[in-house]
Amino acid sequence: MLENSKAYSGFAVDNLDKALEFYGEKLGLKTSVLQEGVLIQIDLAGDRPTLVYLKPDFTPATYTILNFPVDDIDAAVDELTAKGVSFERFDGFEQDEKGIDRTGPNGGIAWFKDPAGNILAVHGELDV
Repeated sequence: MLENSKAYSGFAVDNLDKALEFYGEKLGLKTSVLQEGVLIQIDLAGDRPTLVYLKPDFTPATYTILNFPVDDIDAAVDELTAKGVSFERFDGFEQDEKGIDRTGPNGGIAWFKDPAGNILAVHGELDV
């Protein structure tokens, strides 16, 4: 029934203006306002839009909501750090001085948060 449906994902934030600035300017993603003060869209590579919506009683996700596979984990972490992105440290992971867990996918994984506190990650390309 749904095998031909063009599924997409979405997540909530507590401030759409901060989300637009973060996803558009810091991460360099294409963003657009779909409904002022209510709904924005992030256009990800692979023709997969992601909706971001305002939720008044918002609570940040406690898991990774969005993963960004990259060719060079060190270059990605360095570039994001230069743009003011801080990388998170989690108990149970062996993270280096940059915050990269080198046991993660193809060179490692590093986690950071958006302004709403949702967890995102950059990691090495997966062999799929």
